[in-house]
Amino acid sequence: MAGNEAAAAEEIPIPPPLPPRTELSRPEIERYSRQLVLPELGVRGQLRLSACSVLVVGCGGLGCPLALYLAAAGVGRLGLVDHDAVELHNLPRQVLHRESRLGCSKARSAVSALRELNSSVQCVPYELALDRDSALELVRAYDVVADCSDNVPTRYLVNDACVLAGKPLVSASALRLEGQLVVYGHQGGPCYRCLFPKPPPPETVTNCADGGVLGVVTGILGSLQALEVLKIATGMGTSFSQVMVLFDALESRFRYIKLRPRDPNCAVCGDHPSVTALQDYELFCGSSATDKCRTLCLLRNEERVSVEEYRKILDSNIPHILVDVRPKVEVDICRLAQAVFVPLSKLQEKDEGCLQLLVQRICEARQMSSENSAFPVYIICKLGNDSQKAVKILQGLSCPGSGLISVKDIKGGLMAWATKIDPEFPQY
Repeated sequence: MAGNEAAAAEEIPIPPPLPPRTELSRPEIERYSRQLVLPELGVRGQLRLSACSVLVVGCGGLGCPLALYLAAAGVGRLGLVDHDAVELHNLPRQVLHRESRLGCSKARSAVSALRELNSSVQCVPYELALDRDSALELVRAYDVVADCSDNVPTRYLVNDACVLAGKPLVSASALRLEGQLVVYGHQGGPCYRCLFPKPPPPETVTNCADGGVLGVVTGILGSLQALEVLKIATGMGTSFSQVMVLFDALESRFRYIKLRPRDPNCAVCGDHPSVTALQDYELFCGSSATDKCRTLCLLRNEERVSVEEYRKILDSNIPHILVDVRPKVEVDICRLAQAVFVPLSKLQEKDEGCLQLLVQRICEARQMSSENSAFPVYIICKLGNDSQKAVKILQGLSCPGSGLISVKDIKGGLMAWATKIDPEFPQY
């Protein structure tokens, strides 16, 4: 392991510290004139900013506006971490990327855009997935860290690395029409583990790929992150190290929650820490360090069918019922014509109207079958996660009048159908 860590370390470009500066050049005075005249910032603050380095973890919806405003303001160096490539669905919120750079590395795409904006800012791309072998070395090389990731394992990883390296962490998240912001490990405030000592169950975590997000919400939270970084770098004002900021886009409202102080029993920043080195955070959280849609495994193999197997059932005209358990907003985007729409939320509530509809459709379809065995019911959703939850619910419910039924889910859901069966079916 030690040899592998050394090899990994050699591949990561670690720039030297930025030297302190004593004066601004004439072009810099002209470029930054509107912020230089602010008494809270002035020449002293601008010089501090030009000598500051910031590590941005994630070049997505939060990282793009954050990096954009930091580069525009004249931060000395930006390290941009992202192992992913630019995809079409990124463009509504990830404002550094362009159609012309689809398929390109997000880190390099971001660097390209930032250099066009401000060529005097040093931009260092890191095309890698941050892990325990690389995180601490990178974090130590920068003055401030901004967590713009979209998954729980990376949040714990970045937090622990910042605590061990003694660096302030500006963290934000955005989902659907809401967002939140906190500055961790700064001015005596708590770290992420102080507030969340244990990760949530993986099946309860929703990310942007699962739950959606409005692009401008990530823009607002990313801009707030940039503001906090600028304040820390220049010594201007106070930071949100003792407060969590909550943003509700639907009501255009900000709320502020006072945080508990640093926990002396915290596993990483407490008085007697038990976490003194980075660990396996995917194992710790029970989930993958990715912002892609997660894949759950709640059923046995015999309780599931592939999209190819379901296609054969359709082609053979075998009597059955297909139940689509997605929310109505997703059904409005696209659907299979033969599916009965029964949202998972209604099944979880044991809604009588939806259950009666399902029983009625099963009874109608059963009349077309000469088989006396359990009638097949297949469940589909977007990715094959909610469909498994629905199978569990239907297995435990009694549906009088429907007779024996066999309930299975379709692995990979409609996105697997679009990829493997019908390339014209929309992906979202």
